[in-house]
Amino acid sequence: MTSPYHEGELAVQARAGVQEMASRVGRSIGSTIPPAAQDFLGRQPMVIVGTVDRDGFPWATLATGKPGFMQASDERRVSIAAQPPAGDPMVENIGSNGQVGLIAIDPATRRRMRVNGRAEVGPDGTIVIQAQQVYANCPKYIQARAWGLSDRSAPSARRVSDDAELNPVQQRWIREADTFFIASNHERGGVDVSHRGGHPGFVQVLNERVLMWPDYAGNMMFQTLGNLAVNPKAGLLFLDFNGGGTLQLTGRADILWDGARRAGFPGAERVVEFHVERVVETAQASSLRWRFVDYSPFNPSIMKS
Repeated sequence: MTSPYHEGELAVQARAGVQEMASRVGRSIGSTIPPAAQDFLGRQPMVIVGTVDRDGFPWATLATGKPGFMQASDERRVSIAAQPPAGDPMVENIGSNGQVGLIAIDPATRRRMRVNGRAEVGPDGTIVIQAQQVYANCPKYIQARAWGLSDRSAPSARRVSDDAELNPVQQRWIREADTFFIASNHERGGVDVSHRGGHPGFVQVLNERVLMWPDYAGNMMFQTLGNLAVNPKAGLLFLDFNGGGTLQLTGRADILWDGARRAGFPGAERVVEFHVERVVETAQASSLRWRFVDYSPFNPSIMKS
């Protein structure tokens, strides 16, 4: 049986000592979208789309709409009828590269599903993805939220900043975050987008150019870390759940295995250090508004500084 993993994923699994478990879990990766998953996709008001730009940097983009804007037209294709905010590189990236990764996540039920494959943009702007990898993830570290729409007339999305480092407001945004998304890619394995969550403070801002966060126990597949082990370029997305804004970062990530680094993050099995190269903040990127319900019971505690 052909392994669903590339050399980076296999190397991280071996270093973590979870090869047998990863092999078992890998059997859940399919190439078709089951009926229950098709229904799940059609009921979501948002999806995170990962793409890669001409310089090889992944980007994570928020796409939103009324439920039904994203649909699985059959067991192998997903269509997304949503345009990103002006200036977002998603459509351009699809045109130049074609590889995409999706994560559809429902914070209310803590369900999530990933679809990776190749995409094209149709004449009407609809994105059509041909699925190559399809699988669900566990509910760990997802904070429960209920969604609604802004009760104000939605103004057009507005780019607030495009810079090479984080300003003080953006640093505070990240320090207070309990959720973010990370896009990564492998030349043959394609693009992947995954979710990261924890109590506020789980992402540390070391300075305006460097972030650090814990890697908690997960599904043992190590798609993200496996990609980063081969290609350190990555894209991060932080959401303003209350105001509809987005904060996109691109840069390079290093996986740190030493115990001294892990000591500052209770529950961490590894630590990731991210070096920022570009920061794009967009206001009013979405009309969705999310009401916080509660934290995931799986979140490890945060060490007080």
